[in-house]
Amino acid sequence: MTPAIVTRAAAAALLTTVMFATCAQAQSPLSIPRPDPEFKGKIGETLADSTPSYPPALKAPQGAPNVLVILLDDVGFGHTTTFGGPVPTPTLDRLAKNGLMYNTFHTTALCSPTRAALLTGRNHHSVGTGVIIELGTGFPGYTGVIPQSAAMVPEILRANGYATAMFGKAHNTPEMEISPAGPFNHWPTGQGFDYFYGFNQGETSQWYPVLYRNTTSVPQPSLPEQGYHFIPDMTDETIAWIGNTRAADKSKPWFVYYSSPAAHAPHHAPREWRERFRGKFDYGWDKQRETTFARQKVLGVIPADTKLTPRPKEIPAWDDQSADAKRVYTRLMENYAAYLAYADDQIGRIIDAIQKAGELDNTLIFYIVGDNGPSAEGGLEGTFSEVASLVGYNPGLSAIVNRIDQIGDPESEPHVPVGWAWAMASPLQWTKQVASHFGGTRNPLVIHWPNGIKAKGELRPQFHHIIDIVPTILEATHVSAPSVVNGFAQKPIEGTSMMYSFEDAKAKSRRTTQYFEMFVNRAIYNDGWIACSRFGVPWTTLGREGNFLDAPWELYNIENDFSEADDLAAKNPEKLKQLQALFVEEAKKYDVFPLDPRFAERIDPRNRTAGELQTSWTYYGNNVRLPEQIGPVIYPNSHTITADLLVPDKGVEGVIVAAGGLNGGWSLYVKDGKLTYHYSLADFEHNTVQAQAPLRKGKVVVKLEYASKGLKPGGTLNNGAPIRLFVNGALAGEGSVGSAMVRQGIEPFEIGRDSISPVSPDYKSKGAFPFTGTIEKIQFDATPQRQ
Repeated sequence: MTPAIVTRAAAAALLTTVMFATCAQAQSPLSIPRPDPEFKGKIGETLADSTPSYPPALKAPQGAPNVLVILLDDVGFGHTTTFGGPVPTPTLDRLAKNGLMYNTFHTTALCSPTRAALLTGRNHHSVGTGVIIELGTGFPGYTGVIPQSAAMVPEILRANGYATAMFGKAHNTPEMEISPAGPFNHWPTGQGFDYFYGFNQGETSQWYPVLYRNTTSVPQPSLPEQGYHFIPDMTDETIAWIGNTRAADKSKPWFVYYSSPAAHAPHHAPREWRERFRGKFDYGWDKQRETTFARQKVLGVIPADTKLTPRPKEIPAWDDQSADAKRVYTRLMENYAAYLAYADDQIGRIIDAIQKAGELDNTLIFYIVGDNGPSAEGGLEGTFSEVASLVGYNPGLSAIVNRIDQIGDPESEPHVPVGWAWAMASPLQWTKQVASHFGGTRNPLVIHWPNGIKAKGELRPQFHHIIDIVPTILEATHVSAPSVVNGFAQKPIEGTSMMYSFEDAKAKSRRTTQYFEMFVNRAIYNDGWIACSRFGVPWTTLGREGNFLDAPWELYNIENDFSEADDLAAKNPEKLKQLQALFVEEAKKYDVFPLDPRFAERIDPRNRTAGELQTSWTYYGNNVRLPEQIGPVIYPNSHTITADLLVPDKGVEGVIVAAGGLNGGWSLYVKDGKLTYHYSLADFEHNTVQAQAPLRKGKVVVKLEYASKGLKPGGTLNNGAPIRLFVNGALAGEGSVGSAMVRQGIEPFEIGRDSISPVSPDYKSKGAFPFTGTIEKIQFDATPQRQ
């Protein structure tokens, strides 16, 4: 829906119709940014008969708190010790003991959608983010483009005197705009953040991250062998920014969004942290779920009459696993737990720094324990490469068993098997992606604000949703939601403030209705009842079979059924029909339609381009770096690469062009003077084709011909390809490679080097392996494809 541009006259008319409830709120403008301040001095002919009036600095409402929003990733309701789980989270414990715990708080069931809803205070489809940005399509609720009619909370706070910054995972920039050419208005710094440091897609390696500072790509400050890991890096940046902000202005409040990559795959934990969990999960996922359930009852984080929902028939029993399987699956879970525990430890450093500065009491902290439930995207047997599993390729146990000691190391992109994800959702049904059930959407929340909350260590059972965070922040900071931002009329905030519950544990929930939808898994909550329908399983990312319209609906009264254990659909069909009709009403209201069950089929970036598909790309020089989806989109289709090179007298070596890295990709390079092509299928399979003779000095034209043998069902992988290498028009080498994926992973497309981690083991010890000759021109030609 296109936002309306509001004229100054119309904005002025709106201003006259609004009354604010408090004096502090009256300072909050209806339209932002504010107009330039009026000159209130006097101007005479000389300085002597003039009075200066320097423009006053923008001030936040008196006593406004700092705001720290902490968001974890892919964490289940029963994951942390604070909520009965097996993973120690002392920082979360510390804040919960001095704050409030919410056990009926919900997210959208997926990454980008939850983040868009969190920052805008509107439902995810309502702000164009019905799925992650990498799966966006050309429908209003699914583009991945947050409209200008839905300004984010940092923009509102900045216009009211706050300093704002974001650290970690940003996942709300339209995929085709993650480019050095921009546009940058949908990057964090274009959405209200003064400063950003982190990565700008769904995931990255914690050992070799793809980093940005504001809108510029930057290298990591050190290497894994020197002790580098991204989480302490982003934590250092957060602490430094808070300290520098306070050093510059003693009274200016700040808003920090600390978006942790944990515990989203790849699960990368330092080896010493992994060792702490050795042997802790040998009893398996069935026993773990039961143990967590018992602890949750003792802690009182679930009602005493809650039932433990049974294991779905689609998930195998732990006792039925082979010895090798148990050994691998246990190791994957140890790594998963270590990653989350390490993340909480690093968050503790931020809390310590704020406390040391004397600002903890007046810092409003939201510690949101997951942007969705635990992820089942690792498949039934887990995976060594989560990116490959997302596009529909997962060889499972056989590809992990001989690399078990590398789990968590830079060579791996590991993910736990489904059974462990399900266990981490105890006592709820299902996992991430499954918006129909609370295992996908119910995430713990802790709120800590000593100056604003008298209650300590108490539980709050009110039903709330991620869209309720923004209105809570605005009420706590005495800032009103603007009606106009940058000249665009704003959609109403769709969330409801939670502040009413701060001092009243028994207050009736003010959120009475909430829809849920993700990959056609859908639900509707209304006044204590929820109706839901699930289609397929979340680990089947390619080719989900059947008609989702035929999937059955379930009905639960969650006022006395916390875990959705007793399906009342057959007993109360009229209630079910009423809620089904309400879902359709809400879906139309918030741009949920059309419902689309596809996952991996949408991952091709060509789905996010308008008009005729590009089939040819030309670049010049040795220094090009682009995100893979912005570069030439040539896999898994047939294509050619032609490069005009200048080879110096002393010979040449290095990367001509590459995309991807250690965990999968392709590279065309010169080794031992010979033109060489390497393809790594997610580090599961490696194939190399090399020319027979070295390149001669002077001007040389090299060419690679890749002839796909056709696409597998779903179109995300092919059946392999013969490769032919040419030098100055003559055949110089030939061979073949196995299957190739439509996406190579996380690392960028580069000309003249392979700078983050190496695609080919041929140059693993050579750093970026820069090309030592001159790349005058390089052209890519491919057959078009759109899913």
